[in-house]
Amino acid sequence: MKYVFSQFSKIKELLSNKFILLLLDYDGTLTPIVQTPSKAIIHKATKGLLQKLSRSLYCKIGIISGRKLEDIKNIVGVDGITYAGNHGLEIQGPKIKFESQVSPRLKLIICNIATDMKKQLSGIKGALIEDKGLTLSIHYRLVDKKYLPSFDNIFSKVINPYIVRDKIQVNAGKKVYEIKPPVKWDKGKVVLWFLARQQFISGGKNVLPIYIGDDITDEDAFKALKRKGLTVFVGRPGNSKADYYLKNTEEVTKFLRSILDLQYS
Repeated sequence: MKYVFSQFSKIKELLSNKFILLLLDYDGTLTPIVQTPSKAIIHKATKGLLQKLSRSLYCKIGIISGRKLEDIKNIVGVDGITYAGNHGLEIQGPKIKFESQVSPRLKLIICNIATDMKKQLSGIKGALIEDKGLTLSIHYRLVDKKYLPSFDNIFSKVINPYIVRDKIQVNAGKKVYEIKPPVKWDKGKVVLWFLARQQFISGGKNVLPIYIGDDITDEDAFKALKRKGLTVFVGRPGNSKADYYLKNTEEVTKFLRSILDLQYS
């Protein structure tokens, strides 16, 4: 991976005369990772940049988050943006409203797992169960190290019967496990859907997708957009499939400002 700001002259040339489809993760990308999801509040300056970019004639924005759709809409609170919640299982924005056809049976399974997790993990201090309707997040960032073996044992005990019967998918993130229905829909497929839709709407305009994310779930998006756009990992460079990296969320804000400057230069 190459550092965005050491390659910015090249990136600037790439962005020139393009319609930009700007796709962003939220937690760890637009806001730093914090102890609990409720504390991840977008900075006023970052929100202001999103508002200005959303009004550009040559830029459309999509935020693709593991959070529930209503949660990510409310916490960002910028009109004119398309929001994808639950890793794209529900999408809403200008002239679009979509929810993946997850069967009532699979929704009931997620509900039952949530109930079991709340009961079984009630004795593990710091374990946080985030019930998002279509998906479930089990956070363990605040769990003391000495209780992690117990946490892992309980977690495995609850989910294993569903995994062996192919009733759920489980993905690991940053101190969190994501439990989802076993549907073939991830951030990679979501970004390709965003791109195809924007290319159709733009009527042949030269659309350049930019995806910025920091977590394991964002790797599907990086892979999907390989040689199709600009992919940026947030954090220390490592084994990510992204082409470029930014060091932290402050640099994401700086990069958004640079894109805005190019839009109006």
